[in-house]
Amino acid sequence: MKITVVGAGNVGATAAQRIVDKELANEVVLIDIIEGLPQGKGLDMFESSPIGGTDTRATGTNDYAATAGSDIIVITAGIARKPGMTREQLQETNAGIVKSVTAQVAPKSPKAIIIVVSNPLDVMTYVAYKVSGFDRTRVMGMAGILDTARYRTFIAEALNVSVEDIQALVLGGHGDSMVPLVRYTTIAGVPLAEFMDKETIEKIVKRTRDGGIEIVNYLKTGSAYYAPSAAAVEMVEAIVKNKNRILPCAAWLQGEYGLMDTFVGVPVKLSRKGIEKVVEVPLTPDEKAALTKSADEVKANIAKLNL
Repeated sequence: MKITVVGAGNVGATAAQRIVDKELANEVVLIDIIEGLPQGKGLDMFESSPIGGTDTRATGTNDYAATAGSDIIVITAGIARKPGMTREQLQETNAGIVKSVTAQVAPKSPKAIIIVVSNPLDVMTYVAYKVSGFDRTRVMGMAGILDTARYRTFIAEALNVSVEDIQALVLGGHGDSMVPLVRYTTIAGVPLAEFMDKETIEKIVKRTRDGGIEIVNYLKTGSAYYAPSAAAVEMVEAIVKNKNRILPCAAWLQGEYGLMDTFVGVPVKLSRKGIEKVVEVPLTPDEKAALTKSADEVKANIAKLNL
């Protein structure tokens, strides 16, 4: 198994390190346009291998030739958000970056699965999908896992319970219109509504939607990377180990949930083949309307692209 991580910034380097630590590949290639940056970080990771007890070989490069034959490509390249900046404001700059890296990395690994982490997530996943020409089962975006993790974290914090006992699902675009499914949220199988009132739940839902900018406002000069990298690597692990995990990911929908020709976060079954199936869970009219609204926002942003 060979995995390429495009972008040696905080998200990319942390994701690569997690892949090494979990020994999910024989070889991890970290690539970036900045000379010396991926080489230095890759060597540092490789030197951690004897301590971590892993034989995964990490290397850094500026040359896409070194990525040839990758089984999985994780795209994290792009600029990060700054305070006051929305994900949509990143679109023009990051679309050019994702278009360029996809055009260089995809032809060298024609059988790879692409996982996009760059923001605005759903639109950047579309860019990678169109530029790569890959089947929709092999191009997906990391969003729902991160949004769900934030949602679960805030519930655990509010109730002082283990995050492990909280089951939840967040659908929709990775932004202000995401759709946390409160009705499907449980703690050890017990509905969330049995533990907290509607007003408290609504505050947690709002904090989940604002989860990314909350961290941006703290950091001032960067954005989140520990949780996003962990979410991306959860997807990598599900694919590498052929686990058939049901995870919320940005997928290209062709009629599922009544939606067409857009990337939006929905539950999918992830295996060595990529997205084996989009899982359609029953939604109330209000939930369906919220998901459709979120998908329509993504489609409107996709329409602004000039590929």
